[in-house]
Amino acid sequence: MSRIEEQKQVFSLDFNFLYGKPKSTGIYKQRCEDFIVKEDLGFELTGEGEHVCLWIQKVGENTQYLARQLAKFADILARNVSYAGLKDRQGDTWQWFSLHIPGKITPDFSLFESPGVTIHKVIRHHKKIKIGALAGNYFSITLREISDKQAFEEALLKVQEGVPNYFGEQRFGFGGFNINAALTLFAGRKIKDRFKRGIYLSAARSYLFNQVVSRRVADNLSSQPLLGDCVQFVGNRSFFVLPDLKSHSLQRLQSREICLTAPLWGEGELTCESDAKHYETESLKHYPELQAGLAKNGLRQERRPLLLKPEQLSADWLDEKTVCINFYLPSGCYATTVLRELIQ
Repeated sequence: MSRIEEQKQVFSLDFNFLYGKPKSTGIYKQRCEDFIVKEDLGFELTGEGEHVCLWIQKVGENTQYLARQLAKFADILARNVSYAGLKDRQGDTWQWFSLHIPGKITPDFSLFESPGVTIHKVIRHHKKIKIGALAGNYFSITLREISDKQAFEEALLKVQEGVPNYFGEQRFGFGGFNINAALTLFAGRKIKDRFKRGIYLSAARSYLFNQVVSRRVADNLSSQPLLGDCVQFVGNRSFFVLPDLKSHSLQRLQSREICLTAPLWGEGELTCESDAKHYETESLKHYPELQAGLAKNGLRQERRPLLLKPEQLSADWLDEKTVCINFYLPSGCYATTVLRELIQ
């Protein structure tokens, strides 16, 4: 029996719904083409530099595996291939890869062959594309076997106003495995694989965030500020403590100039104050090992918006039980957090 199994705890992934459990059922990802994702870098590539950037469409393929295949084809080390983010294997995903190839002729990528992979663009850039270095993603998702069209459309109207900004369940692994793996890491287990170590740390941190958000949803505080809440400017990632609950502050929240946040746990004191600090501390009092472990591993206290508002949201009914929904989400946000408020 592994150390993870020995110390296994049950971590509920049953987070609260903002609008109640959806009345309609449906299925998605029945086929790869039902789940289309396209990255938006948010900046233009320069056309020159040490990094060869590839705009790749992959269907039913793993991001890391493809990165290794590209490294092998270009005859470079795997660590010299980077990408902005991992994309679902079960889908039709379009993403950028960058290969560090200084002082060499650009390989002829028209000769690269891999099932389900198409390279659409090849362009050089002066910097590598790092994890998280994108503005967001465009989604086109086909939902099938919708049981209640009217209930779905009613839910869609509500979702336009925002959903809890949960980290998706895939972040935590099957049955919360990644959170338990984080606990064994915090207990002293050596994990040499930096990628796995990062996955486990992210899972622990994301779980604490989801717990705070889920409690605020349950307490009808997803849009209602508490004294001392830490708020963030919608246009950038800078945040500050809400000085009061007067009409001016409430108006700024209502106009979405600023938004409420929840903690991404790390070393140091919570950045919120007063009632909000007490609320967040109480919400996480059952997870001291996760809090201490994240702080010990050098993560900093940060914040993340509490709610997520899908942009450019639209729906196109293909037939009475099949709908294609399109929307845009900022980097780091999950399409599944939108879908879970629409269908069971």
